[in-house]
Amino acid sequence: MKSIVLSDNRRGWLSFSLVTITIVVALFALIIQNANGQGISSARSVAMGSAGISLASGADAARLNPANLGFAQYQLKGVELVGVGANISNNSFTLSDYNKYTGAFLTDEDKEYILDRVSDDGLKLTAEAEATALAIAMGPFVFGVAGNGVADVNLNKDIIDLILNGNTFADTIEVTGSYSDVIAYASAYLSYGRSLYKSGSREFAVGATFRYLRGFAVEQVVELRGIAATFATGFMGEGNMVIQTATGGSGYSVDLGAALKLNDNYTVGGRIRNFVSAIKWTKDTEEHGYYFSFDTMTVDNMDEDYVVSEDYTEEIGSFTTNLPSVMTLGVAKTSGKLLWAVDWEQGFSSEVGGTTKPRISAGAEYSIVSAFPLRMGYSAGGNRNSAFSFGSGFHLPYFFVDYAFVTGSSLSGYSSKGLNFAVTTGLYF
Repeated sequence: MKSIVLSDNRRGWLSFSLVTITIVVALFALIIQNANGQGISSARSVAMGSAGISLASGADAARLNPANLGFAQYQLKGVELVGVGANISNNSFTLSDYNKYTGAFLTDEDKEYILDRVSDDGLKLTAEAEATALAIAMGPFVFGVAGNGVADVNLNKDIIDLILNGNTFADTIEVTGSYSDVIAYASAYLSYGRSLYKSGSREFAVGATFRYLRGFAVEQVVELRGIAATFATGFMGEGNMVIQTATGGSGYSVDLGAALKLNDNYTVGGRIRNFVSAIKWTKDTEEHGYYFSFDTMTVDNMDEDYVVSEDYTEEIGSFTTNLPSVMTLGVAKTSGKLLWAVDWEQGFSSEVGGTTKPRISAGAEYSIVSAFPLRMGYSAGGNRNSAFSFGSGFHLPYFFVDYAFVTGSSLSGYSSKGLNFAVTTGLYF
């Protein structure tokens, strides 16, 4: 907390340096962490704005809606060799901001602009990643393995204000609202879909995906509070942080889905991801704590042992975390050269990677030539930025590859608030 008292020269240099670091981290940090991004390795869905639970077939159905595996035309025989997807983003700064302010001298107007870009909830950094390997589709069954992870970090707006402008008289700085949560795991899963009713072109099916989870690492802030205030007599403040960590565990999750073919052209569906889930952490389970306090600290005494602080690390018993439950409803046009899909997503919990804010996604796929589909989509809401997405693929006999990338609130890549891409490739039997 000593750094809150700065000379004008040190304050200006530190403002420039930390703002640059903040923007760099907001755009590119946390690249290999994330956990609940189930489905972000589907290049077809990502290219269509992350919509498509009513279009997904084969290995994609296992990710998006296992009930589709109950329909004969959604069943495939093949092996998805690799599916990789990543989403690294922040809620405030675009690539254009990064290019403009990195290495530049920050005027008061620049600082005001940057601070205005940060929402009242703070600067949020999110990283998601999913890698699937050898997802085997055999009619109504899909078996595969995947690696997932999630990292959510939030910096209180007061902290950003301090970095930009330093502290002022009668100012109060809080860290409440800041947090950091990380989880990473691997899974082996089995998906199955079954048709329950058929009359003419109308058909109803249900399905489920069962996952065995092997936890690699978890870090969760279970308590964080802190405040520092400026008075005529000096500075005072206090705070504490408690973090739980572990490096191994195991558990399970179950996805449930239902799908209804209205006719040969349209399908509606619904899925609850992580209808039930739990990971019990048993290896290297620890609690880390830190506490500090200071009272009427001044420039004259700040170099003395004036800050009272203590920290500890202790072993704790096993503990359990859950993956966020999310319901998705969707409708899709499933025949012809032009296909489209619209999905509505609603989370039920705010565990790491989750949100209770709804999100809507829409996308289209047009195939002038069936071997080279063109895709585009848009999504908004939830805990992600509004964004356009694009993609295509090469579908040759016995082999396919799909790819997708996401921009931002406009078609330009400079509007992107991070990096989001997906690549999927495999073989048909």
